[in-house]
Amino acid sequence: MRSIIPRTFLVLKWSGSRIEGYWAHRFKVNRKSKIAYEPNKEGKVSKLDSFTNADASLHPPPPPLLIAIMTRHSGKLPLHVSESDVPDVRSRNSSHAVWPGEDPPAHGGLCRESGLHLQQMKKQLSTADVESYTQPFLDFITENPTVFHAVDAVARRLESNGFTKLSSRDQWNGKIRKGGKYFVERNGSSIVSFVVGSNYKPGNGAAVIAAHIDAITTKVKPISSKPTKAGYVQLGIAPYAGALNKTWWDRDLGIGGKVLVEDKSRGKIETKLVKLEHPIARIPTLAPHFGAPAYDPNPNPETQMVPIIGLDQSGPDKSNTLSSQNTGLLQGDTVFASTQPPRLVNAITRILKEENPATTASDIINWELEVFDTQPAQLGGLDKEFIFAPRIDDKLCSFAAIEALIASTSNTSTHDNPDRTEDDSIIKIVGCFDDEEIGSLLRQGAKSNFLPSTIERTVSALAPNLSIPDLVSQTFANGFMISADVSHAVNPNYLSVYLENHAPQLNVGVAVQADPNGHTTTNSASTAFLQRVAEKCGSTLQVFQIRNDSRSGGTVGPMLSSAMGMRAIDAGLPQLSMHSIRATVGNLDPGLGVKLFKGFFDHFEEVDGEFSG
Repeated sequence: MRSIIPRTFLVLKWSGSRIEGYWAHRFKVNRKSKIAYEPNKEGKVSKLDSFTNADASLHPPPPPLLIAIMTRHSGKLPLHVSESDVPDVRSRNSSHAVWPGEDPPAHGGLCRESGLHLQQMKKQLSTADVESYTQPFLDFITENPTVFHAVDAVARRLESNGFTKLSSRDQWNGKIRKGGKYFVERNGSSIVSFVVGSNYKPGNGAAVIAAHIDAITTKVKPISSKPTKAGYVQLGIAPYAGALNKTWWDRDLGIGGKVLVEDKSRGKIETKLVKLEHPIARIPTLAPHFGAPAYDPNPNPETQMVPIIGLDQSGPDKSNTLSSQNTGLLQGDTVFASTQPPRLVNAITRILKEENPATTASDIINWELEVFDTQPAQLGGLDKEFIFAPRIDDKLCSFAAIEALIASTSNTSTHDNPDRTEDDSIIKIVGCFDDEEIGSLLRQGAKSNFLPSTIERTVSALAPNLSIPDLVSQTFANGFMISADVSHAVNPNYLSVYLENHAPQLNVGVAVQADPNGHTTTNSASTAFLQRVAEKCGSTLQVFQIRNDSRSGGTVGPMLSSAMGMRAIDAGLPQLSMHSIRATVGNLDPGLGVKLFKGFFDHFEEVDGEFSG
């Protein structure tokens, strides 16, 4: 550890709702960029034990306690706003605003406003923190193209932040404790994560965010081989929800998902995730020169939207399928791989061999593969204020909710909101569900028992000798849920279809979704509740409601709220081009979602106290 020459430093810390400053006499930096602070003789540095610089391998890096360091120098205090300035403590240069010099106060505490307005500074710093989630979201979308990859990425992210994986098949009694962080998966395509406050008492409420992590896509058919036509190898696919619309034409499409593989040496069947790293498939349009067929507004999705995946060099009209007597069989002597295009099987097998060189095509028992857009998520716009990406609906709110839970329960405390895991008396929960786009009716969907049973088993594990049904009902009654699903952003080319004063914009904040016919859970009380949360964490709320002459979509909110009897609101980030293969959101929107959702977790008990009774 190398020491810095002692002098007086003003350490600033943004704590969500205000900026706090402490005078410190010296600080030290070690090779891991951890900075330890020592107070001067009069001052003290409360809850500023250390700061760990952002680790580039984390997505996103943990929010820093230390936002700026000011050194008293020549009557001026240079303000270092950039996080990159923090580890390089030898640098005293700054291109940012300066704080006129003043003598240190006689005791530590909140620094006095002088020169640069604290509210302006807070706005700058909060924007920087929000922006830190942009690139991690882009990476999350690009690297996890299927629902299975997305849930696996969430699970790994949770484990790296101290969450313990639970199995639904095991007893949870004795495994769940106060102050613990946990998650449980279902089908590899849904995940519920939760944190138990150290001061939790059975019957206390739960702060819940429910989102869906599936996206409109296409899925490979059970027997996907098709006869060769005109020398093209094609793939049998089926639309999931509203896929195979006009936006799927002429796109670079990849293939990936989960594969069931038999390990003969162990006598086990394992699940492996695969994705082919380059475009495999394409659905070609018909050139306009061919007249009316090229302009057909309703092409047949079974016969006219079949992707090509290669060329068959054996000649035209050669069969690429099973013999007629075996077609359709998935048992007996039929090997699963023989029901699929051989070159696709070989490509998948090569990926599996990277982990286990002994794997052969005959070891593949079955698979669930998706066909997806391979173009990466990326920034766009003159000042890179947009995100252009596939699968935004609704990996966006799922990402924001998970990151908010991690940030709210991290080991790093803030002065305004000390590590709430240690002080909380509630359960904080995030559920990311599959199958929302097709009705949520399956066992991994929100309409299943996944979330209610997870809460019930958690309460039971924490109150083994009490009446569980009564406590669970009490938990539901004391809880509150945000049903987080993307909303419609205003489209400047179609302003007439939006309800006046109900048209959310990008890079502003989460939009409350209202509907008088019960398609959302929003009501006056739940809106007021979230407004108070937004006020406390400095977020801006928008509102969306569809016109009377249009039809509203649905969310997981009504089904979960009615099943549990829990207070709820529908609120999500706005996006353009919903249900297109690629959509648009603002570059700050992922971070704005994290900010509000974290504020919901941090301030739930305080706000709930205002509404109780």
